[in-house]
Amino acid sequence: MKLVKILKALGDETRLRILNVLKNTELCVCEIQYSLEITQSNTSRHLKTLSDAGLVVSSKKAQWVSYKINDAIFAEYPFVREIFNGEMDKLEFKEKDLEKLSECLEKGIPCEWPEKRMKGSE
Repeated sequence: MKLVKILKALGDETRLRILNVLKNTELCVCEIQYSLEITQSNTSRHLKTLSDAGLVVSSKKAQWVSYKINDAIFAEYPFVREIFNGEMDKLEFKEKDLEKLSECLEKGIPCEWPEKRMKGSE
């Protein structure tokens, strides 16, 4: 049952942290990993759970996979929007993770997207 998967996915702090950094942007695994200071395998495992629940969607660009919030989930389950638009702001890790994300995006990281590399070489 999809609702049960959604509720289980939302019941984990690390997955809420991932959703927090994905709230306004599309990110690769490395950017999420850096922002949350967790391992790549842990990041991927949690992203799979979020994806299976329909909370995030992915797209592949060469060897990179990017993730973003699945906006369609808001129409199907309006309570998820309430979590994103209100409750997420109350979580203690919100600001720290977003600061690390900002640092990551400013500095760039080793697994930069191909289009970022192209822009840098122009």
